Amino acid sequence: MAPEISGKPVSIDSLPTPKRPPKKTRPEPDRASADTSSRSGSGNKGKTSAAEHLERIRQVDPPEALKPPVPELSLRHRHFSSESFWQRIPAFSDVSREEFSTYKFQNRHSVTSAEDLHGIIGDVVDDTFIEDVDAGLEQAPMMLRLSPYLLSLIDWDNPYEDPIRRQFIPAATTREPDHPMLSLDSLGEQNDSPVPGLVHRYRDKVLFLALDVCPVYCRFCTRSYAIGGDTDTVEKQSYKPIQKKWDRVFAYLLSRPEVEDVVVSGGDAYFLPPKRLRTIGETLLAIPHIRRIRFATKGPAVMPMKILSDDDWTETLLDLARQGRERSKEVCLHTHFNHASEITEFSRLAMNRLFEGGLKVRNQSVLIRGVNDGTQDMIDLVRRLSYINVQPYYVYQHDMVEGVEELRTPVARTVELEKQVRGDTAGFNTPVFVTDAPGGGGKRSVHSYEYYDETTGISVYRSPSVDDERVHLYFDPLSALSEEGRRLWADEANHAAMVDDAVRASGYQKLEIVNA
Repeated sequence: MAPEISGKPVSIDSLPTPKRPPKKTRPEPDRASADTSSRSGSGNKGKTSAAEHLERIRQVDPPEALKPPVPELSLRHRHFSSESFWQRIPAFSDVSREEFSTYKFQNRHSVTSAEDLHGIIGDVVDDTFIEDVDAGLEQAPMMLRLSPYLLSLIDWDNPYEDPIRRQFIPAATTREPDHPMLSLDSLGEQNDSPVPGLVHRYRDKVLFLALDVCPVYCRFCTRSYAIGGDTDTVEKQSYKPIQKKWDRVFAYLLSRPEVEDVVVSGGDAYFLPPKRLRTIGETLLAIPHIRRIRFATKGPAVMPMKILSDDDWTETLLDLARQGRERSKEVCLHTHFNHASEITEFSRLAMNRLFEGGLKVRNQSVLIRGVNDGTQDMIDLVRRLSYINVQPYYVYQHDMVEGVEELRTPVARTVELEKQVRGDTAGFNTPVFVTDAPGGGGKRSVHSYEYYDETTGISVYRSPSVDDERVHLYFDPLSALSEEGRRLWADEANHAAMVDDAVRASGYQKLEIVNA
């Protein structure tokens, strides 16, 4: 374990290199014998095992129920198929379970170009769809990168409606014109960046952007200004994993004693090699005032095989969590499932490994039209996450980023969805629905707006803990508005007046408007 460091900023190179713990084999527990064995050891002579006790209870007639039996369909979140689903795609028809289950196979065979995609799905979709995707990629702000796992989960008989396809593969014919108030960095992260690769918006929390690559690229990425390579429409900023840059981040954190919470993201922590993952984790743990470290990754949702087969990476993460507990500090993982169909037997096994290793996992979803904006879709997602010991944490209103207008939902739908979901399960497994207030306001409960005009689609938020002198505006997608609302936005001369009217109606017309 790295020593705690304080005082003047120091380079990680000056810290002692900890000895890595020996690898531990992870024998599968014998569930059957564990459930049925009798606790008849010398200290438990004559005592009944839990299994025997339960068997006796089964012989008792249950009390009369006040509620009708639940339909079997409502328990589908517990079912995990062992089907070799990837073999439905001709390109993977000969791939064994053993090979498909490895991180190396998933990484090596990831699709990163239109030509790669043609080679995988050309035999299962028609030419019209291929042409539509090619045209969509030419307009997209994000590069294409998809794992074989994700590609295999898509329903290629109905690709336009598939919730996974919608998130990762653009189709030009479904694209909607961008709202005139959209921007590439809608959250204004660069305005709160004291050093490259660090965002310090909240008093005691920072966001450490350690790298700029991910195992897959989401179409709706809020950091499309930086993540992945350049596209035909966007020239990206860069957050390369360079130690010298990281040391500037660590130096800043040492100088800010109010910071207790660090989110390590990017990019994606999945692509940090074990040695660099350990460097970041142990350096942050060694800073006395830092109490919580969250590694953010889409990986479990798109490539769970890494957790199961890349032992060096997984054991490094679990060891950091153990070191944190020894210091009474929390190290956890934040991941990003958006639809129940993304949660498979591979996901369950991967989350079991982390759970057994003592690592807390939380989920942050984005509300996406045609993916999880249906009530039952969101309930299914929450139930399935809870069942595999992943805590549903946040559901974000889709950020106002360019190029994905057809994926956004109006605030009114998000408010209604929160009402429908709350109460289906325990409160600690019910996500909080939030709007990440554009222009740097941070996360606000979606229904906490100061004013909302459903005709113009303008909602006004305040974030006093971040900046008490500003208001932040979210704009519903134009396609969700009434004919009158769309007519008003069609004339640019109306824009400023609509914004002024909304802010005046909120009662905060004297405050600065940061994103209009």
